[in-house]
Amino acid sequence: MKTMKPTDKEQETEKLTHILTQLQNIYYKKKEHLEELELEIAELHTAINNLSSLISGKSFASADELYLDLKSNKNQISDNDYFKEDLPVEKFKGTSIKRKIFSSDKHNEEDLICVLNLIDLKRVEIKFVDPEKRGIIETSEDFIKIFLKGALIKIKESNPNLSVNYNFFKNTDKIEKIYLSNLTSIKDYDLITEKVRELLACEKTS
Repeated sequence: MKTMKPTDKEQETEKLTHILTQLQNIYYKKKEHLEELELEIAELHTAINNLSSLISGKSFASADELYLDLKSNKNQISDNDYFKEDLPVEKFKGTSIKRKIFSSDKHNEEDLICVLNLIDLKRVEIKFVDPEKRGIIETSEDFIKIFLKGALIKIKESNPNLSVNYNFFKNTDKIEKIYLSNLTSIKDYDLITEKVRELLACEKTS
C-alpha cells in the first residue's frame, strides 16, 4: 500500500480546506438571499391579506367601487399615518417598514450593504450584507460613539424597556444582525436608521 508523504498530506489538507471555504461562502451568500426573500414574501403576504379582506364579499363589485372603497376605508393606514404618534399600536400589527442602505461608492452605487426592517412598530431587525467586509464590531470606538451613544442610549433614556441582541458572523466578533425590541416611536426608527448610515460611512473610510 502506497503511503502519503507529509508534503502530500499537507497539500491534500490545503485543497480540502480551500473547498470547505468556498462551500461556506456559497452557503452564507445563499442564506443571505433567502432571508431577503423571506422579508419580501412577508410584505407580499401582508398586502395579499389586506386585498383579500377588502375584496371578500364584494366579488361582483366594479373596479371603480373597490377603488373608492379602498380610498375611503378608515381602517386603512396611509403612508402619513406611520408618522403620527397618537395612533394605537394595534393598528400596526402585521406591518413592516423596510429601509435599504446602498454603498455611496461611485463605482458601486447599487451595492446593497444593509437592510433595516421595522415590524409592528415595535421591533427592528438590522442586517449587514457581507458582514465580514463591513467589519462592524460591538467594541469598536466608532460603534460605541455613533450607534451606542448616538442612538441606543438616547432612546433608552425615554424608553428603559428597549432591549438589544446581536448575531455574529461565523463565530467572529463582526456583527451580522442587530435585533432591537420594545420600540415605541417611529422617531426612534428614524434615529436608528440615521446612525446606521453614519456608522457604515465611517467604517468604510476607516
